Parts: sequence; C-alpha cells; structure tokens
Amino acid sequence: MSHSLRLCLGLLLFLNLSACALFQARDPVNISVIGIDPLPGQDLELRMAVKIRVQNPNETAIDYNGIALNLEVNGQPLAAGVSDKSGSIGRFSESVLVVPVSITAFSVLRQAVGLSQVRSLDGLPYTVHGKLAGGAFGTRRFSDSGRLNLPQAGGAPW
Repeated sequence: MSHSLRLCLGLLLFLNLSACALFQARDPVNISVIGIDPLPGQDLELRMAVKIRVQNPNETAIDYNGIALNLEVNGQPLAAGVSDKSGSIGRFSESVLVVPVSITAFSVLRQAVGLSQVRSLDGLPYTVHGKLAGGAFGTRRFSDSGRLNLPQAGGAPW
C-alpha cells in the first residue's frame, strides 16, 4: 500500500471514531403536561397555553430554538401549536415551557362527534407529541400520554 493511501485510511478511521463520540446515546427527555390555561381567541378559534415540564436526564444540556406541539384527546387531533422560544435545559435539570396552541372549530366538531358516545369527560385519554428544535442533530422529539383529570366543582383547574 502506498503511504498516501494508508494516511487516507487512517484519517477516515479517526474521523469515524470521532463521529461516534459526537453521537453518544442520549436518554429521551421526560415530558409531563402540567397545565392548560385559556388565551384570547379569534372568530371560531380557541387558544390555550399548554404548560409542559421537560426533564433532561442526560449528562449534557439540551439547547433548543423552537418548540412544536400536537395534542390529541380520545384518539382525535384537538390542538396544535408552535413557539419560537429558545433556551437551554441543563444537564439533569428541568424546565417548564409554555406553548400556545390553537383549536379550530372543525377540531371541536370532530371531538363533539367522538364524545357523543362517552358518558363522562373525566378520564379521557390524551396524547401529546412534539419536538424541541435544536438544529440538524440536536432536535429532540417527545411524547406523553395519560388521562384527563378534570377538576371537581370548586377545585383547581387541571
């Protein structure tokens, strides 16, 4: 083998090992929906602020420069929203993020048809899907699911 070919192969091996170090396995972030507050809407659109707690169980901080969120209730899409907020969630740390979401009249109608067979709204299943944007290799996708616990008369919301 020529000297330059060995040098190229050695360089490729070094770059390959360096790339593996950059893409260490990371644990998924933990997401919990902790609140939903009403926002002013327009025309036939409802708006809400969805509060999510994001926990980072990793040894490195998560830097983000945007958030996207989709909310399903009872297996049907209900709300979607985005935020251009940016920030960082430190290593082994957590933050509360707020994402404004929109609910269209069509989504409400679809939910009403699906809920016509349900006796109680309490305990309905929900799912949240989303992502924390962080560039080509830093985007972190997340999901959370559970059951709605509606407040009793005189209780605190969510």
